[in-house]
Amino acid sequence: MTAAQTNVVLRELDGVAELKGAEEFQRTVWGADDPADNSDLMLAIQHEGGLVAGAFVEGRMLGFLFGFPTTDSKVQHSHRLAVHPDSRGLGLGARLKWYQRDWCLARGITSVRWTFDPLRRINANLNIARLGATANVYLPDYYGKMEGINAGVASDRIVADWALLGKRVTRLADGTSTETESNRAAVRIAIPRDFDAILSDDLDHAISERQRVREEMVAAFAGGYRITNFDAAASVYGLSIP
Repeated sequence: MTAAQTNVVLRELDGVAELKGAEEFQRTVWGADDPADNSDLMLAIQHEGGLVAGAFVEGRMLGFLFGFPTTDSKVQHSHRLAVHPDSRGLGLGARLKWYQRDWCLARGITSVRWTFDPLRRINANLNIARLGATANVYLPDYYGKMEGINAGVASDRIVADWALLGKRVTRLADGTSTETESNRAAVRIAIPRDFDAILSDDLDHAISERQRVREEMVAAFAGGYRITNFDAAASVYGLSIP
């Protein structure tokens, strides 16, 4: 089954009951020990111009997205994106992000930022390769000690910059992109194909990989390089100087 074969409805969450459902959804995805954003907070932010949205099939929420305004009226921070474990592989994460792009552009927002773990290949593929975001900021142990699926290693993150009207993003949105920037990248940084498996089976190895990628990325960013693509087959970031 593909996303195109399902009757997916992408929309903003409506009312406290759905927002409370989003709390439980977060616990299902990130683990019961990882604190969820509560419904009161999401309701207030939604009323102040934030985006709290879901992907629904026959009334059941299978995907969740939460973004809020920043000090720049043209920039939104995208805080959460998740797909239910039993609904992955349907392209719902990408569909929610393209929904977010349309929602933002309709309100004069032209850029979206978010953080993600550079060692998780699925996220890198979505954010960099499929959406066209770039990155040149590394945040060591950004959230401090975490629980749930993130427990055991430093919570390093990189900042995705999504220029909603950029040429590459526009081509990806239109389905006309034929770029192979990863093949032309001046610097390539490999990551594990399955970091979650390493984290589960060999914590020392996971910690070592975290440190290696941190050192390589910090050095590349300091040298003026920016992540511009990701080769999912090889599990390698491509970096170049803009």
